[in-house]
Amino acid sequence: MTSTLAAWLHDIDPFALKLMGDFGIRWYGLSYAAGFFLGWLALRFLHKRGAALIPRERITDTIIYAALGAVVGGRLGYIVFYQPSLLWYFDFSTPPFWGGVMLNHGGMASHGGMIGVIIAGVMISRGYKDNDGNRIGQVPPMHVFDLYALIAPFGLFLGRLANFINGELLGKVVAKPGEEAPAWAVRFPQEIFSGHDDNLRTAAQDLELQTLLEGYRLPDQPVSVGLAELIEQVQAGSVEAAQSLEPLLSARHPSQLYQAFAEGIVLGLVLWLIARKPRTPGVIMAWFLICYGVMRIATEFVRLPDPGIAGLGGLSRGQLLSVGMILFGIGVLVIVTKRRAQPIGGWASKQPQ
Repeated sequence: MTSTLAAWLHDIDPFALKLMGDFGIRWYGLSYAAGFFLGWLALRFLHKRGAALIPRERITDTIIYAALGAVVGGRLGYIVFYQPSLLWYFDFSTPPFWGGVMLNHGGMASHGGMIGVIIAGVMISRGYKDNDGNRIGQVPPMHVFDLYALIAPFGLFLGRLANFINGELLGKVVAKPGEEAPAWAVRFPQEIFSGHDDNLRTAAQDLELQTLLEGYRLPDQPVSVGLAELIEQVQAGSVEAAQSLEPLLSARHPSQLYQAFAEGIVLGLVLWLIARKPRTPGVIMAWFLICYGVMRIATEFVRLPDPGIAGLGGLSRGQLLSVGMILFGIGVLVIVTKRRAQPIGGWASKQPQ
């Protein structure tokens, strides 16, 4: 990234490898793949330590089910919780045509992904049929949820880093365009026309931006084409493009990095410390829901909600969903601690398989 006006100008290319046009290997997709791979490694470690009752041959299935649940649930959750209009949006000019599956435009909800993973956990807990038709490999559903809770922070951490690379889920403004800003702040070119740049620029700055974008598009092309080309030039390392655009951008909290630290590193450390000793099935899952909910609420005070997505009582939609998670987690914790179920797990000391 390029440092200007005491803030960072975001110039990271979202493509790890661009093949042609808008098609290629994105960091966003690689982050998902890396998260699931790390989860697979973690499950193998837990199984080796006797802390995972899932049969070794089912570990890969456990990750595949989680991946499908996270992706499908995350997309459906985004549509249901944030943008139902995608269900009837179609654009026949570029594939995949239907808004419901336009993952190349972003739009995943972590709360929806968690619901999808819970469904995947239920399916894994039922075991599988052997060659004789007998069902084997059954484990308590709460134990599977605990395992998913332990590996979730890997994906959450990498996913938030991918959000930062994409310049999405913007944080609140700490300095308007052209103003000095703290060194930790970031100026995102993606804020333009995002719905989060209203009334930030002066009339003179708006005119300067319009003139700048005109130079990056043909007369018959929409302004969005000029913006896309300008951002691409910045990401390609053009000093001229960066110097022209930077004074017209606000400086913001890098809220994606805050959430990566909270939901990935802090949450992961808390859960793995809890899992050092055998726990009643469901305890780790409950603490995941509680801690994630608290951290999500805290970090969203410096993150802007999606444009047009209303909250309630000063809380964003994501914060309201997190309140529900906390209450549900407390309920689960109360119920499972009253049960006299055999504690399971404890990775710190190797247990019998």
